[in-house]
Amino acid sequence: MGEGSLANEVGDHLREHRAGSGRGLVVELVEGLLLAVVAVATAWSGYQSTLWDSRSAASYGHSSKLRIQSQGAQATAGQETLYDSSTFYAWLTADEANNTTLTNLLVRRMRPEYRVAFDAWIQLDPLHNASAPPGPAFMPQYHNASAQQAAKLDAQATAAFDAGNHARDIGDEYVRVTVLMAVVLFLTALSQRFSFRNVRLGIIGLALLMLAFSIIQLVAISV
Repeated sequence: MGEGSLANEVGDHLREHRAGSGRGLVVELVEGLLLAVVAVATAWSGYQSTLWDSRSAASYGHSSKLRIQSQGAQATAGQETLYDSSTFYAWLTADEANNTTLTNLLVRRMRPEYRVAFDAWIQLDPLHNASAPPGPAFMPQYHNASAQQAAKLDAQATAAFDAGNHARDIGDEYVRVTVLMAVVLFLTALSQRFSFRNVRLGIIGLALLMLAFSIIQLVAISV
């Protein structure tokens, strides 16, 4: 073999080696960039998952507090309704006995909310008017603030509970994305174990696809 042929062969070998080294460097750069993006995305997803879990717990706690307050207001409303009924029954008994002193006393002892309905009921002459409601509690003027407050608190408790469920669902979505990111990290690390370029590129391609899908999921959750 001549010196010229040998030199050409050596040159070709060096060019192939440099080209292979260049392709290997590109693959390593892609893997490094992939690891960097996954690290940032995983940290963000994990942070958001913890944040939404905290919001969920806070909403559940607020819901429980409102539910207890609602039950307390409902208990008060029940006691007030019982007092109104007892006072009215005593007034009927005293009125039937023509005990004016007692009836006046009982009227003064009525709760303000019930007194408004009672006065409106009396104006209908219920003792002689068969079409009159059976008692002040059936009048449109009758309201129980405690019962209304109980209903309001119960609605707020339900809304807070629903908000907790929503926050928990969002947190779960971030957890799923975090798991996908972990798979991307696994694939990236796995690709580095193979010396065959095509196999390595195939695994990196799969990792890139999963990363793109994960980022799309992150954007969808955040919007």
